[in-house]
Amino acid sequence: MSLKEKINLNNLPQHVAIIMDGNGRWARKQGQERVFGHQNGVQAVRDVTEAAAELGVQFLTLYAFSTENWNRPKEEVNALMELLIHTIHQERHTLNKNNIRLRVIGDLESLPKNCFREITEAIEETSNNSRLNLVLALSYSSRWELTAAMKQIAREVEAGKINASQISEKTIESHLSSTGIPDPELLIRTSGEFRISNFLLWQIAYAELYFTPKLWPEFGKEDFYEALIAYQQRERRFGMISEQIHKTS
Repeated sequence: MSLKEKINLNNLPQHVAIIMDGNGRWARKQGQERVFGHQNGVQAVRDVTEAAAELGVQFLTLYAFSTENWNRPKEEVNALMELLIHTIHQERHTLNKNNIRLRVIGDLESLPKNCFREITEAIEETSNNSRLNLVLALSYSSRWELTAAMKQIAREVEAGKINASQISEKTIESHLSSTGIPDPELLIRTSGEFRISNFLLWQIAYAELYFTPKLWPEFGKEDFYEALIAYQQRERRFGMISEQIHKTS
């Protein structure tokens, strides 16, 4: 039996998030510059997106560029932006062909104008697709997201639109960049690092975490299947005990 056949399609996570790490280290292993790793990481994005769509996962969020990544060498940042523009332009037809909707979370206004334009056009062009929501986290970090949400809520309190005593978890969620997107049930990180790296900190409160030593350009469909199988072997209790879970199931 193949790994794909071992997956219980009735117990799929609705939302899988991935920290795509290891492009630079993979490139160095090949004796190449870091950008070579980013270029080869695009195929892993294609493979995982295809696998998620085929299985019936509804949301796939990829950590593509963090707010901290702006601090990398200018040459690498410029190369990443150019790669992003080229990839989105090239993949637009494929997204529509496969009924995949592109969505983005993050500080889009900080992106170069040509990159912002390419992304917004792709978002609009794929907005009616419904098979899979492919969410790119661009110029994103949880601390940026939460800070921006708190500022917006504070402005609304000052304007009398919200009473401070009425602020709830739902209020905060409605002001996040990810509003309207369900929380991930599974978070995957490649490259063998055991960190969350400022990614979806609010949203992954009850996500299952899966770490793999595979560098991102090496991560393929079979690796994605392994992560899903591991997820399905875990018991998700949400603060309860096992007996309560089994009693209510």
